[in-house]
Amino acid sequence: MAGHGHSHGGHCEHESEEQPSELGVAYSLYTKIDTENVQCLNEVVEGSGKWVFKPWEKRLETDKFVESDVDEELLFNVPFTGIVKLKGIIVLGGEDTTHPSKMKLFKNRPNINFDDVNTEADEEFEMQPDLDGTLEYPVK
Repeated sequence: MAGHGHSHGGHCEHESEEQPSELGVAYSLYTKIDTENVQCLNEVVEGSGKWVFKPWEKRLETDKFVESDVDEELLFNVPFTGIVKLKGIIVLGGEDTTHPSKMKLFKNRPNINFDDVNTEADEEFEMQPDLDGTLEYPVK
């Protein structure tokens, strides 16, 4: 995943009359992420990759973030505590060059490393800056 200094969160997309802020709380996968076992490769501060997964209501808090150490790429291994169906991903990033420009999604590949990302991703996304957490990338 290209970019640095950004935050990640995901929630399920569901048709409803509820407001988006209510949907985020109702369908957030945050409680299903095994945050203690999240791994982030290339992070400047060890363990900071875990910080970017936040409950919906804290998604705009920017005091904790992850930044890449060597280049502009970060690689996250995100384990879940059970079976989940991911419907969408929201990625908040900083301004200018601190927002990721591309994201690759590899599913069901535990302990993926940078050698593995040269294989075909399950999905790829061209990212747009999103400072308020409203742009959702739907997944297959």
